[in-house]
Amino acid sequence: MRPAPVDDVPPEDGLGGSGVLYELKLDGFRCLAFARGDGPPYLQSRSGRDLSADFPPVAQAVSRLPGGLVLDAELVAWRDGRFAFEELLRTRAAREADRIVLGLIAFDVLALPGGRDVRGLPLAERRRLLAEVLDGVPPPIQPVLATTERAEALGWVERLADAGVEGLVCKSAASTYRARGAGQVWVKYRPHDTVDATVTALTGTATRPRALLLALDDGRSVLSAPQLTPVQARRVAEAAAGRLGEPVTDPEHGPVHPLTAPLRAEVRIDTGRVLRARFVRLRGD
Repeated sequence: MRPAPVDDVPPEDGLGGSGVLYELKLDGFRCLAFARGDGPPYLQSRSGRDLSADFPPVAQAVSRLPGGLVLDAELVAWRDGRFAFEELLRTRAAREADRIVLGLIAFDVLALPGGRDVRGLPLAERRRLLAEVLDGVPPPIQPVLATTERAEALGWVERLADAGVEGLVCKSAASTYRARGAGQVWVKYRPHDTVDATVTALTGTATRPRALLLALDDGRSVLSAPQLTPVQARRVAEAAAGRLGEPVTDPEHGPVHPLTAPLRAEVRIDTGRVLRARFVRLRGD
């Protein structure tokens, strides 16, 4: 299941009204961990690749779990007091040379020892089962930090931002586990900041722009996402009328309409390892 992005943390009676579980969102490799008894463990990436050989400490820990247990989890790295996604991209030898700490942070159980499929149970029950099967299991395998109290979860995000915590994953307590998509029963929230930026070009047409090429005041450049809404596109087209130069090809974004006189915009910057800028409005100054 993959959570859908949202701009705000849902209330405790949101996501269907059955209660919400708020979990820390960690920056790592999503994987399913299969404990196979006498067989070798299997760490399955989202693309289906086996990660076991690349992360032996985690694989060895999974091999000590009861056979038939399947966990949904995040494989993470820890360095200098914070989660360090970039360490996961290095070679196994480089991580071992620097003694990088690895972990498997479990947030769901899909099958119990012996192979009993529990995906059809509500999340609240699966979380109870997860706590039972991981009771007494030492690191590097740990359950994710979670709460049913919205205020507590927001406090975690604020206090743990410096440790590399990205945000929250919020889940309906009644949700079953569906292999494809999660609709709006699982959502993810990243804190964001609103900043000013300069619109330097438009994609799409002059009358129906799709996105804005933005220059942030710190020197970075980014294409706005997602696509502008019809109302936003109309307002941008009206403001850009008379300011558009001849179309050119941007080496990264393809055909664009550059602005001969810049527009200023307010954009929302999401935290995380990938720069994301969501258009909010044009500024009048």
